[in-house]
Amino acid sequence: MSTNFINGEANTDYESLITPLLSSRSSLVNSTSQVAIVGAHVCPIESLDYEIAENDFLKQDWRSRGKMQIFQYVLMKWLLCFLIGLIVSLIGFFNNLAIENIAGMKFVVTSNMMMLNRFGMAFLVFSVSNLILTLVASIITAFIAPAAAGSGIPEVKAYLNGVDAPGIFSFRTLFVKIIGSITAVSSSLLVGKAGPMVHTGACVAALLGQGGSKRFKLTWRWLRFFKNDRDRRDLVTCGSAAGIAAAFRAPVGGVLFALEEMASWWRSALLWRSFFTTAVAAIVLRALIDFCLSGKCGLFGKGGLIMFDVYSASVTYHLIDVLPVLTLGAIGGILGSLYNFLLDKVLRIYNRINEKGVAYKILLACAISIFTSCLLFGLPWLASCQPCPSDASEACPTMGQSGNFKKFHCPPGQYNDLASLIFNTNDESVTNLFSKNTNFEFQYSSILIFFVTCYFLSIISYGIVAPAGLFIPAIVTGASYGRFFGKLVGPHSDLDQGLYAVIGAASFLGGSMRMTVSLCVIILELTNNLLLLPLIMLVLLVSKTVADAFNCSIYDLIMNAKGFPYLETHTEPYMRQLTVGDVVRGPLQVFQGIEKVGNIVHVLSTTRHNGFPVIDEPPLSESPVLYGLILRAHVIELLKKKAFVPTPVPTGTDALKLFYADDFLKRGSGNGEKIEDLQFTEEEMEMFLDLHPFTNASPYTVVETMSLAKALILFREVGLRHLMVTPKISGRSPVVGILTRHDFMPEHILDLHPMLARSRWKRLRIRAPRLFKLF
Repeated sequence: MSTNFINGEANTDYESLITPLLSSRSSLVNSTSQVAIVGAHVCPIESLDYEIAENDFLKQDWRSRGKMQIFQYVLMKWLLCFLIGLIVSLIGFFNNLAIENIAGMKFVVTSNMMMLNRFGMAFLVFSVSNLILTLVASIITAFIAPAAAGSGIPEVKAYLNGVDAPGIFSFRTLFVKIIGSITAVSSSLLVGKAGPMVHTGACVAALLGQGGSKRFKLTWRWLRFFKNDRDRRDLVTCGSAAGIAAAFRAPVGGVLFALEEMASWWRSALLWRSFFTTAVAAIVLRALIDFCLSGKCGLFGKGGLIMFDVYSASVTYHLIDVLPVLTLGAIGGILGSLYNFLLDKVLRIYNRINEKGVAYKILLACAISIFTSCLLFGLPWLASCQPCPSDASEACPTMGQSGNFKKFHCPPGQYNDLASLIFNTNDESVTNLFSKNTNFEFQYSSILIFFVTCYFLSIISYGIVAPAGLFIPAIVTGASYGRFFGKLVGPHSDLDQGLYAVIGAASFLGGSMRMTVSLCVIILELTNNLLLLPLIMLVLLVSKTVADAFNCSIYDLIMNAKGFPYLETHTEPYMRQLTVGDVVRGPLQVFQGIEKVGNIVHVLSTTRHNGFPVIDEPPLSESPVLYGLILRAHVIELLKKKAFVPTPVPTGTDALKLFYADDFLKRGSGNGEKIEDLQFTEEEMEMFLDLHPFTNASPYTVVETMSLAKALILFREVGLRHLMVTPKISGRSPVVGILTRHDFMPEHILDLHPMLARSRWKRLRIRAPRLFKLF
């Protein structure tokens, strides 16, 4: 009896680990299904076509292209990268200015009320303005573009892995991402703007690459070369790199971020173009910063452009300082993994609330806003007022402005250190924590309260229906406990407490996001000091190693919870025990090389398949043979043009004259043609369609005895949508089935072979017992 209980408990725990946010009870889907949560909305998803279809029609089109067209294609690639960098940098600059001015005006008005001792009115102004800004962000997100909710990094990362979801790069999503991010961050919610900037950059790149919109009759024929998934994938990669470069003014960090975290396929040509894109963004931002140095751009700082230039001076450290850095890295790994675990649980709870309707989504966002306003306004009252230092490098105290010495409710000549951290914008809070030579300006209790507040507020604020990032909240949280740790070891270390705040931010980023190289460079570019490199490298390696013992990165957890069929770089051990024939399933729908129109319409109307094997049988061949693979979109285009013949005979090159290359280009963010939109007469249904000139005659195929692990590596590295399985023994059907990305999902495989699930769970309990004891 006890053994059955243990096995039952293990199976329940295992199912809870692999169950996505889309609960089987409510929506009857999981991560092997054809839908996923995109932003804050359940959408159908498909895979992208990165494979080049080598058929007679496209071969003839490429042969007809001259040197001028090839030169135009190469030139347009670089021109688009330039435009992406320029537009994304301008959007980032506009976002920062808008946030700093809106938030600045709010803090100025609130501070003026407090100077008149009208504390109740000050709280009312602060909370109501935050509520209105949150309402704007949540309403436009819920009603205009639900795909704009969240940071957008999981959606972009899944797209670059080959997962396509409607609406993630539409103009509406871009508009809501910009306006929603401005209002959400300005509302004092503990959310960031770096993640939304990555999504914004990807949207700009995708919109430029699709060459306009046929719906609004705005198309540019000179961009027709980029209407395919391969080129659009490269542009989106450059756009995501430009987003980080514009958010942190970190061009090299943006390239490495796209390489390490976002892109699933990389090559040297893409490295050049992404570096050029981020360089353009950095140059434009540098010019805008020079314009803002006079203070004309914003109420706070110098235009609100993130640049924590606090360690341009020399930094000295010794071997004895390595031990505190290692300790801080271990703390960051533990706190980061716990952060990921709690955020995953909160997102699941929020999903149950959001399933009840749009009104519940907005009410949830309003409740979080009111709770946040109460905390941010009420907690500074717990801190005692401190006398202004005589050697202060800036005005003390300050009212309604940035700085380390916020007056809040204190008498003249004194300041509230907790208000300087918590009653401020996130950028100014980080600047205060990173500031050097301020070892005695913040109390232990104030920093501890600030850390706990940021840690939990960032968790409960992320899942609301509004654009929200995790980068800045993670930096703020890590800097707070890093500063606290620096105060503890201060008498025994020569390092400045501001430096410990920088190291703490790096440790928490490494513990939650599990990046190393890109985070290291981003932090170095933020602090503008290369001397921090050894310490940042060390703390990132330790924090990532510790955190990996408990769970995966935050973006991987979110992708899994939302149901994105993301293909990892590694294969599971049990995949070596299976062959592709063990997971491929039917029924398989095939077309003859010359097929009756009625049969094609019936198959397209009764199935949702996007690829169909084309088989030649006698008299076209001596025996049944696999000719190739044809895509659903291409078949619909053939039916739309009605290139029919009355008898089942090959048409040769005559059919190619009816089509242009533009007819088979990938549509943009709009919906493509559907079989339900086409009408045929009874006479046309009895006619025939020659599929040979439009069929990919050299699709990727594997034999049914190939191991599933090897097939997964091929599928991911090449970027396939369909992988055809052929029989080992001749004499059978020339094709056994087609593998898609859903066939490689662990949930699908373990559902077909339950015994593997139990053995996998036992290995997990043996290799990582700490995970189950802690969580």
